[in-house]
This record gives sequence, C-alpha cells and structure tokens, in this order.
Amino acid sequence: MRQAIHILQKEIKGYFVSPIAYIVIGIFLLATGWLFFSTFFFSNQATLRSFFELLPLTFAFVIPAITMRLFAEELSLGSYETLLTLPVTFRDIIVGKFLAAVLFVAAMLAPTLSYAVFIAFLGDLDWGPVVGGYVGAILLGAAFSSVGLFASSLTRNQIVAFITGAGICFTLTILHYVLFFLPQPMVAVVGYLSANIHFENIAKGVLDSRDILYFLSVTFIGLYGSHLVLQEKS
Repeated sequence: MRQAIHILQKEIKGYFVSPIAYIVIGIFLLATGWLFFSTFFFSNQATLRSFFELLPLTFAFVIPAITMRLFAEELSLGSYETLLTLPVTFRDIIVGKFLAAVLFVAAMLAPTLSYAVFIAFLGDLDWGPVVGGYVGAILLGAAFSSVGLFASSLTRNQIVAFITGAGICFTLTILHYVLFFLPQPMVAVVGYLSANIHFENIAKGVLDSRDILYFLSVTFIGLYGSHLVLQEKS
C-alpha cells in the first residue's frame, strides 16, 4: 500500500496544482447551490432532500470529468510506460488513482455541509437523512469514480474517456425511469441495477446491506475492469 499512497499523493497534487480542480468544484457548487436554493424556499421544509435528489445526475457528469485524465493523460504523454518501470504493481496504480478521485469527490462535497448548517438555523433539521445522504454520496462517488477510471484506461483521448464514463454513469442513473416500459420479469433485475434507487434508499437514512453491496460491486467491477485493460496494454 506504500506505493499506492505515493501515487495517491501525486494525483492529489496534480488535481490541485492545476486550475481544473477549482473550476470543477466551482461549477459543481454553483450548479447544486442554485438548483437547491431555487426550490428550497418554495418547499417550506427543513430538509436536504432536493439537494440529494439532484446529486446522482450531477455526479454522472462531474465525476467522469474528474477521472478522465487519470490514465488517458499518461497514455497520451507516454508517462504510463515510465510508471511501469517503477517498483509498482497494477493494483498500486489503480488503487492510488481511485483513492485520489474519491478524496477529490469528498473535498467537492465538503463545502455543501454549509447547506445543512444553514437549514438547521432555519428549522428543525433531521440529521439522520443528512448523514445517510452524505454516506450515500461517498459510496456513489466511489462507484462512479471506478467507472470513470475504467473509461480513462480504455483510451488516450480524455474527451473520449469523459464521454464513455459519463455515458455509463448516466445510464446507471436513469435506469429506474425505463422500468415502466419493461416486462414485469425484468423490472426487478433492471431496478436493482439503478444507482439512483440505491442512493435514494441510503439518503433516507436507511442503511440496507443490499444498497451498500450494490455500490461496492460497481466499484469492484470498475476497478477490476481497469486492471484487465491495463494488463492488456502492458
């Protein structure tokens, strides 16, 4: 894990040395803040429900933008081959880059805690769903980060990596909208694949093992897929 931590530190520095990190965080906070507060005062309820309802769709596009450079940039510049000459394994590289993306997502979410503090001053905020919502947000962010990492490992082009990652994350987010059009035997299967349904369950303050297992499974599949792709490229 020592090598993975070194890669984690390198990637975190890479994020915050460039202005891209601050642009992404700024856009995320502006978008979520505007969408949340534009409806908050009309609902007349002390809750973060509307914020968490918007989060899966927002993450489906923001997180692939965060992860698109992780492998694609190195493959394009040729530094990936140099990385392989160092005493690191594929697992070290993948885990380090994945943890960097998850920490970035956590840093992006941290300022939104001010929304909860603001609402708590205005009314009687139930902190159970708030805590559940942020736990679900980290799990969702980890799952989408692994998908974005997988997409980035497939190509040298960051734009292609973004489109691929966003396409997969967006599909997982909106699957529950197509349940109405499916035959009854397929509803349960497709419904289980919907990231939005599992996130909503956790955001209600209910920690169900099936929801946690879903996010851990998506994360594992994304990371394992990245491992297979990198092995093929080596």
